Amino acid sequence: MNEYISEETPYNNIPHDYALAIKICKGLRPNIFKYTPKLLTDLITKCWDAKAENRPTAKELYQELKEVKLADADEYDDKIKLNRTSEKRSNNIQTHPQAIYTSRLLNFKNLPEPVNSGAVQSTLFSDGLDCQLDESDLNEMNLDDENNIE
Repeated sequence: MNEYISEETPYNNIPHDYALAIKICKGLRPNIFKYTPKLLTDLITKCWDAKAENRPTAKELYQELKEVKLADADEYDDKIKLNRTSEKRSNNIQTHPQAIYTSRLLNFKNLPEPVNSGAVQSTLFSDGLDCQLDESDLNEMNLDDENNIE
C-alpha cells in the first residue's frame, strides 16, 4: 500500500543485505509520505507490525479500505496526488545496485527479535549493527560474496 501511494520501492537506496535485515528487525520501516491520509498511515503501520498476529488480514484491509472509499474519497485522492509530484517520479528514483527485488531466501542467522518502529525511533541505527557473529558465520558470508550467492 505504501509502495503504491509513494511510487517508491522500499529500501531502494541501500543494499539488501544482513545489515538491512538487522535494521528491519530493530524497527526500521520505509518512510510514509507526509500527505498520506491518517487512516491509510495507520493501516500501513498495522501491516508492518513486528508480530504477524497483530497485522490485519486481507479481509480486514478490504473492509477498512472500502470504508475509506465510501467516506470522503475526494480528500484521500487529493492527498495521495500531493505525494506524486510528477508522473515521472518513479522513473527518477535511483536504486542502489545491491537492492535486489526478486524473491529469494535470505537465510540469515542470529537476527534479533523483531520490534515495531515506534520502539526504536530514539535508538541510533548504528546500534542496529550490534550483533554476534562467530568466525564460521563471517567465513560463510565471505564465501557467499566470493561465489556471488545471494
